[in-house]
Amino acid sequence: MNQRVAMVLLAAAVLAGAHPAPSFAADDAERSVKPVQFKKGSSSATLTGRIQGRQYVDYTLRAGAGQHVALKLEASSASAYVNLLPPGSPDAAMYIGQVGDNRFEGLLPDDGVYTLRVYLVRAAARRDAATRYTLTIAVTGKPLPPLSAARDALVAGTRYHAQATIACAPAYTQTKQCAAGVVRRGVDGSATVELRWDATRTRRILFVKGSPVAADVPQPMKFTRDERGQYRIVFSDDERFDVPEGLVFGG
Repeated sequence: MNQRVAMVLLAAAVLAGAHPAPSFAADDAERSVKPVQFKKGSSSATLTGRIQGRQYVDYTLRAGAGQHVALKLEASSASAYVNLLPPGSPDAAMYIGQVGDNRFEGLLPDDGVYTLRVYLVRAAARRDAATRYTLTIAVTGKPLPPLSAARDALVAGTRYHAQATIACAPAYTQTKQCAAGVVRRGVDGSATVELRWDATRTRRILFVKGSPVAADVPQPMKFTRDERGQYRIVFSDDERFDVPEGLVFGG
């Protein structure tokens, strides 16, 4: 089994709850929340701390779609990890430290507050293990701002420039249709497409100049574009979304 396949299988196991990762709740007494602010003129920060047992730290950072994030966690315990959570997500991560060796570089798919969660795996937490850690985070590049309502009218009461219902097959569901909303960031096919299939589950995909380049999930993304201009976006061959070209480009 090659390393890429092993990483995909491990990511699927974590998402399915088979891997010994801890459970988290937004009001957890063991949770500490620490906003990250870069010093003036800097785009990076080095954060240090200590956690023990079920303690975990959520570092929150506001960033924009299209910006590049790089993070690295170094810890005195091999049981310490960092996850990257997209805006609004209490638990589901777009990067899982247990899969990626506590190092990540990539583009951010949407605007908002991202969370870098430092924690100990369940087995270590149960035996009340402790670790010191150093977390390095850098955010570079200019964000892709949404088009103004004057340039592309918004759907009333939303942040979307357009909405649609699309064919989809999210993992671990029987769902066949998803609600789609698009935040257009240019007239060249740059946009964030948000896909929703229940009250809490979403996928956000960033398109740049007509190509999907980033998403808020840990699995690798593949896509095809047919003669009708429809994108089929697939994550690890067990989840797909069919996004019309017109939703991304408008017009």
